[in-house]
Amino acid sequence: MSEPVWKRYLTDYNEGLGVVYERFVLNEYLDKLLARHEVKTVLEAPLYGMAGVSGINSVRLAQQDCAVTLVDSNAERLEGVTRIWGELGLSATFVHHEDMGHLPFPDGSFDLAWEWAGLWYLPDAGALLRELMRVSKRLVFVAMPNRLQVGYLMRKVLIDRDFFKTIDERWVDMGRIKSILREEGVRIIEEGVLDVPPWPDTVMPAAEVLKRLGIKSKKLEGQFSGDSWQWSTMDYYLGKRPELHAQVMRYAFLDRAPLPWWIKAVWAHHRYVLGDKG
Repeated sequence: MSEPVWKRYLTDYNEGLGVVYERFVLNEYLDKLLARHEVKTVLEAPLYGMAGVSGINSVRLAQQDCAVTLVDSNAERLEGVTRIWGELGLSATFVHHEDMGHLPFPDGSFDLAWEWAGLWYLPDAGALLRELMRVSKRLVFVAMPNRLQVGYLMRKVLIDRDFFKTIDERWVDMGRIKSILREEGVRIIEEGVLDVPPWPDTVMPAAEVLKRLGIKSKKLEGQFSGDSWQWSTMDYYLGKRPELHAQVMRYAFLDRAPLPWWIKAVWAHHRYVLGDKG
């Protein structure tokens, strides 16, 4: 039995251009969220959802002086995440907890409770959503992959069909998520799309996509592999590649375009919703 993909990224920080872009766009959104709302305490549960290095979605919030709590059901992964945060010189509270339907925190413990692309891995994602609402004082943020985007369909139909046997695809339905939030008395104050680069979202590295599509080209394989194709958010956070942000975000013209979000949704990799308990 092969090792889960997340294990590789606990030591190999080369995530790929798409994941690094996704993190930088998310960071920009989190900066805007903090500018609009008073947020000092944050819960991310579960911490596993985005591809690449686990557990660093909330790094930007910690850098902005938020007290961050991270919850993971996998003890080995959480141990690796704790080490990674130590490398970054950042502090957080790390909680190993297996039942995401019953989080170990009192009501209203956090200003913001959130998750990124993790719902479809859970046995009862609805229970987790209700728990995020319970433990939040005010804000709940949820994002999931956009099922309308061409890369999602390519992954589902052509290159990674087995993956969809392992997840609960009902949770890419943002209408379903919004309905549960509203049932619990949460007011939807914002919804939209994030992560809209000029390439499709297939999750896997470009070289692997070519392989699975049966495209054999040494020129293309060389272009998307080797030492010249190294993309690491950790290198940026650790100060090893300060130029990386500008290098990657030159592709953000669609994310930053002043267009209605529903127009961008035909290409966006993720949809999100922000709720307020009021």
